[in-house]
Amino acid sequence: MGSPGRLSLRHALALGLAHGPTELLPISSSAHTILIPWLAGWPYAELDPELRKSFEVALHAGTAVALLVELRSVERRASITTTARKHDARQALLVALSFIPPAVAGYTFEQLLQRRLSGPPTIAAGLLIGAAAMTLADTRPPDGTRTLADASASDGLLLGLAQTLALIPGVSRSGAVLSAARARGFSRIDSHTLARRTGLPVILGAGALKTGRLIQRGMAGEAPISDRRSVGALFLGGATALLSTLAATRLLRWGSRDQHDAAALWPHSLYRGLLAILTIRRLRSAHNRDA
Repeated sequence: MGSPGRLSLRHALALGLAHGPTELLPISSSAHTILIPWLAGWPYAELDPELRKSFEVALHAGTAVALLVELRSVERRASITTTARKHDARQALLVALSFIPPAVAGYTFEQLLQRRLSGPPTIAAGLLIGAAAMTLADTRPPDGTRTLADASASDGLLLGLAQTLALIPGVSRSGAVLSAARARGFSRIDSHTLARRTGLPVILGAGALKTGRLIQRGMAGEAPISDRRSVGALFLGGATALLSTLAATRLLRWGSRDQHDAAALWPHSLYRGLLAILTIRRLRSAHNRDA
């Protein structure tokens, strides 16, 4: 177990490995960053708040870089196989509109929500509510009634509003978008496409916002991080998040290549429910111990 005030390298490695898959899957990366140390008994909550914020920035930065690399790879393949791109303007508008609500809400309320709603009880509730919403949305026919070509400006705004819910740890950005897209009549596959397209700007924006705030605090002399081991843990976490995200994108693409039902949401809902139950049981056990 790492000492309080210093982030263990092996803990940074574990959280970095978990961040990529949990960011891409609708199971909430923020919930796992908090719950994994809490369930394992690591002193993550005892770390200096500045160090925790810096580490989470490093995780988001690593994931964002990996997604940019993957996006460039996808566009290069598309340019080889496709001679013309249709509906680019409409898709660009949809992505832009989906970015506005989470950008405004994140800039205004993120720090307040993270302070007040980042405890295990709230996370367990977010996991359960998200699981219920995903299960309900996925009762629609897998093929849906609308296609990506039907996506409108109102869809973009609604998907953006869904992404604002991810400011609450446990909800999951991709889970909220998938639920909203399925509720709007899009197929499973198209819903996952919309989640990927609308998610990248939000992930990049969140990373930029957190980095900017971190730089401001450093310039103001608020607890700059100079310990070499802590700096090493930050780089290790970011690098591992980058690699785990790249690996997860390739595995997800390979797994859904020939399996239409691979995009079903119920396995993720089941996992979220089990994680929430484990969290609630641990909370009850701690309460009974202290009573």
